[in-house]
Parts: sequence; C-alpha cells; structure tokens
Amino acid sequence: MAQQSAGRGWPGGSVLVALAALCWGVSGGIGAVLMADGWGAFVVAFYRGGIGLLFVLIWLALRPGNSGLSNRRLWFWSVLAGLGVAGNFSFYFMSMAEGSVAVAATLMYCAPVFVYLVSFLFRLERATPVKWAAIVMVMVGVVLLTRIYDIGAGAVTPLGVGAGLLAGLSYAVFIFGFKYAARYGSPQAILGVAFATLCAVLVWLVDASQILSVLSAPEWPLFAVLGVLGGGISFVLYIIGLNHTAPAVASIVAMVEPVTASLFGFVALNQALVGIQLVGMGLILVTVTALSVYSSRR
Repeated sequence: MAQQSAGRGWPGGSVLVALAALCWGVSGGIGAVLMADGWGAFVVAFYRGGIGLLFVLIWLALRPGNSGLSNRRLWFWSVLAGLGVAGNFSFYFMSMAEGSVAVAATLMYCAPVFVYLVSFLFRLERATPVKWAAIVMVMVGVVLLTRIYDIGAGAVTPLGVGAGLLAGLSYAVFIFGFKYAARYGSPQAILGVAFATLCAVLVWLVDASQILSVLSAPEWPLFAVLGVLGGGISFVLYIIGLNHTAPAVASIVAMVEPVTASLFGFVALNQALVGIQLVGMGLILVTVTALSVYSSRR
C-alpha cells in the first residue's frame, strides 16, 4: 500500500513487506465475504480500523519514545492521514460490493498515479513524458479491467469503478499525510492518531446497534481476523519492513496485495475475470510497478 521507504540492507525487510501485502490481500477477501453475508461496507471498514487501532496503541505503549504527540503539526498531518485511510477502507469495500475483489484491489493499486497527479498539481513533482505515458497506460488498463465501455457486461457498476478509484485517491491522501507527519514523530504515534480519526469518522456513518450486533454475530471471528490482518499486524510489519527495504523492491513486492486479493476472490467467491480484464489488470500492475521503480531510482 504505502510507498515511502528510507532504509535498505536487511534482506528480511522485503519479506516483512511481502507478508504485510499478503495480509492486506487476504483481509480484502475477508471483507468481501462479510459483505456477501449482508454486512455493510462502513461496518466492515470500522472494525478493520478499530482493531487496527488497538494493535497500534499497544505498539505505541511498548515504544513510546520520540512519539511527537505534543507537536501540533504531527496531529494535523496524522488526522489528514486518518481521513485518507478512512476513505480508503470504505471506498475499497464499497467497490467490492459493486464489482469484485480483483477489480477493487487493482483499482486501489492505482494510488501512485493519484500521488503523481497531486504532486503535479502542487508542483511537488516534475511532470515528465515517461510519467504521463505511465498514467495514460494505467487509465487504459482501468478501462479494460472494468469494461466501462460495456456496462451491460456486468463486470462492475459505475459506482464500483468510482469507489475503486476513490479508494486509490484516498490512499494517496494517506501517503501524503503520513509522509509529512513522519517529520515530527514516530510511525506508531502517527498511525495511532490516524486510526483514531478513522474510527471517529466512521462511527457517525454506521448505526450503533449494527456495530454492537457484530459482537454477538456468528461472523465475529471473521471481523476479528479482518482487523488483525488488515489493520493490525500488517501495518506494523510494513512500517518495520520499509525501514530495511529499497523503494524499488517495496514497489514490486507490493504487487502481492492485488494478486492475493484476486486469488481469494476467485477461490472463495468464484469471481473470475475474462481475458480482456486480465490484460487490463496486468497492464495496471506492471505499469504502476515500473513507474514506482523508475521514480525511486531518479
């Protein structure tokens, strides 16, 4: 998911990144199963973030040093990151409900494209022909993957396409927020504020009785696994792994997430993609990964 990396050297770093991406992919599939059982996207997103918050707070309690929680700028950027991750989780599951796990996961993987577009807009990044060509290729891949040119094909609804792209845009917001907050405090403090913001936002979008009903529902173990994998240990593994992984390697390893989610959807939910969709999916994954590698080496 996120892309920032500062360190490199320890070979186990890429393994941790891969494990985190695997957890995210599986958690996406679990979310799809829960929604197939009738649970709403906001409820699923709330529990993913809420359980993730518990893990991050434990991490912060174990390593409280240099948290930066007294710094107002850390709070500002961390809250922005929280709004981004709240949108990312919610729109991601909404896209699944309107299409498939594979389509939603791949559309969310377009997040680096939105990072570049925002960077171009605020002149934080120089627009080059290579980057614009990559963006165009990704957009072509989106058209093929979603088959928006043939709504009757039933690959995904317009709402599903929009939600998937908004999930990517929301994650771009999270990336920017986390990046700037990291200047003022520790990752566990930033994630703590971010996940707390997520819960504060989503609790207003979900009926309280529905949140409580999860605790006595037969699906509660799935909610627990969703939160542990998708919001808890995955973020801890990813942050630690990024400290020892080159950005180019992390970008390639991150492909584990959409691939895992797609396989989960195929095996557990019988969600198969037709040939043209597979071409679009491959175009997006290869282009985004190549763009990330290209940028990290400049």
